[in-house]
Amino acid sequence: MVFHSEYADVQPVSLPIHEAVLGRAAGRGDTPALIDGAGHLTLTYAQVDTFHRRIAAGLAEAGVRKGDVLALHSPNTVLFPVAFYAATRAGASVTTVHPLATPEEFAKQLRDSSARWIVTVSPLLETARRAAELTGGIEEILVCDTAEGHLSLQGMLASTAPEPFVDIDPDEDIAALPYSSGTTGVPKGVMLTHTSIATNLAQLEPFIPMGPGDRILAVLPFFHIYGLTALMNAPLRQGATVVVLPRFDLDVFLAAIEKHRINGLYVAPPIVLALAKHPAVAEHDLSSLEYIVSAAAPLDASLAEACSARLKLPPVRQAYGMTELSPGTHVVPLDAVSPPPGAVGKLLPSTEMRILSLDDPGRDAEPGVEGEVAIRGPQVMKGYLGRPDATAAMIDADGWVHTGDIGRVDENGWLFVVDRVKELIKYKGFQVAPAELEALLLTHDGVADAAVIGVYDEDGNEVPKAYVVRHPGTTDLSADDVMAFVAERVAPYKKIRRVEFIDAVPKAASGKILRRELRERE
Repeated sequence: MVFHSEYADVQPVSLPIHEAVLGRAAGRGDTPALIDGAGHLTLTYAQVDTFHRRIAAGLAEAGVRKGDVLALHSPNTVLFPVAFYAATRAGASVTTVHPLATPEEFAKQLRDSSARWIVTVSPLLETARRAAELTGGIEEILVCDTAEGHLSLQGMLASTAPEPFVDIDPDEDIAALPYSSGTTGVPKGVMLTHTSIATNLAQLEPFIPMGPGDRILAVLPFFHIYGLTALMNAPLRQGATVVVLPRFDLDVFLAAIEKHRINGLYVAPPIVLALAKHPAVAEHDLSSLEYIVSAAAPLDASLAEACSARLKLPPVRQAYGMTELSPGTHVVPLDAVSPPPGAVGKLLPSTEMRILSLDDPGRDAEPGVEGEVAIRGPQVMKGYLGRPDATAAMIDADGWVHTGDIGRVDENGWLFVVDRVKELIKYKGFQVAPAELEALLLTHDGVADAAVIGVYDEDGNEVPKAYVVRHPGTTDLSADDVMAFVAERVAPYKKIRRVEFIDAVPKAASGKILRRELRERE
């Protein structure tokens, strides 16, 4: 069956993304838009409006034209959003690059996206230069701050060049080109149009309303679609104030909440874990917080409950989506009363969903039965850049995006995501969900973090293996202890059969466990 949103449809927002987000910025005047949480700089809405227009003029004067791809290679700064909107106003598509990418990884993205321009920051300049050398075809490397021999975006604020007026077709032109592995392991450029991103912002508004007076802490990276949407586009569109941190450091994060009286947090599960368990939390006044939203990876219901109980907050809200969906499809509304634990939300307006049978993907699963989540709506990507076959494998002929996630829907329309299709462990024909075992391991007092993958035993059977990070101060936790703990709490086929202790679980900036790295380690 096809599931429909219980919310009224929204009209497509067919506007360039800089207009959809900053169209009311000038009228908001001196309202703080962006605050450097690690420094002293504040940009008002009027300044963001003026600055991004001046930098757009500077970029156009430098030679940026409609259809160019500009690589934005920077940690979170107050100039990141300004650079993004300036680039789109100049007619460019922006491909966002992980600030910790190696020159080789960076070069691969530059080549694949056919980027002609790089905007970076001086501490990352050497990486950008090396990537450009490996790639060829880069017109110029610009910096947000200052660096000898390079055009500076800050310097462009004094530009007297005319503001560019580019004929943008929001429905067809690409605003953002983030890279995602989708349901396979090869990063691909996700073509998100101005309209798909802007419409998704309108779809999200009934669920998580924001406005002047709200203060949002941007600690997840802007270069990731979650940060780009939840921490940059959405709050700036609605007039909230965004306090920007360049990276996650728990003490700095907690101090910023206290100092800036943050009322809304958008985080990933590792931060929820820290808020629930770390002793440093007790040393700060977090009473300004009103809600927490977690997304990007599965969040265990008991961990969410422990976090909200400790901070005396309503239940942690979850949200669900993927880069290919601009990214949101489901959110637990802020005004929901007693949402069911573990639910990732309800369908956004104008969005449809099917739950496909795991045995026969061509038909729907029975009501209440787990299956692959498929989504259709105005937020669906245009496709993967230069990869028609991968696009066709992801989006079927009827427009359904096959997410690769396994979920079920209850009688009230709440979606519960169980795991990813490709991450399921098949133990003697039984399906074992790594996320379930990871959530259980995190309830052990001696376990600080954990990840589970499937490995093969001497008989060729796929068995669950746990990578465990011991809690600081815990030295006597053994592999047998871990296996016994899990065995007492799960069905026999779900038991952990191998354990390896590691210093840290490899994770993407979004908080997702990088299981591929663990498989490569095996």
